Amino acid sequence: MITLTEKAADRARTYLAKPGKAEGLRLGIRNTGCSGYMYVAKLAEQIEPDDQVFESQGVKVVVNARDLPYLDGMEVDYAKSGLNEGFRFNNPNAKSACGCGESFSV
Repeated sequence: MITLTEKAADRARTYLAKPGKAEGLRLGIRNTGCSGYMYVAKLAEQIEPDDQVFESQGVKVVVNARDLPYLDGMEVDYAKSGLNEGFRFNNPNAKSACGCGESFSV
């Protein structure tokens, strides 16, 4: 299961309210970065057969089944720090992260 904080859910609802056919917030990973994996957050334009769907704070969270073992139990927050803002990932499966916080390893 993946949960969103209220701030993350509010931001996701803002994205989902824009014109288009978004089913929910898609979270995943990709191989990259100095630590191995990088988080991906984007709009889910459709739900695929191998997707897992959760609901948190009234927002559908969509995760591909292959990424779920890396993200299960994660909490997603949204924060602003100076000029930077974005989703922040509190992942209990991450064993280490790079210095910039953009990538992680398991």
